[in-house]
Amino acid sequence: MADFLTVALVCASALAAPDCSRETALDVAVAPAPTPLTCLMQGETLAAQSGLLRGRETYLKVACERRRTAALRPGAETEAR
Repeated sequence: MADFLTVALVCASALAAPDCSRETALDVAVAPAPTPLTCLMQGETLAAQSGLLRGRETYLKVACERRRTAALRPGAETEAR
């Protein structure tokens, strides 16, 4: 399993880059990535292949996120019941 996720965010050009997030993006594409370098390299490709970019009206922001895993501590299953 890949440890990282490539997140390609397509945001409106009127939105400042720091404010571009999964919540504010017009479109979001996500793909697994084995390393941070791979994550950054595949971001533009992911967006280009999806056809999400719309000229000067939008811009691409690539984020790399560490994949979250649910780890249960011993006995957690019985406590939740």
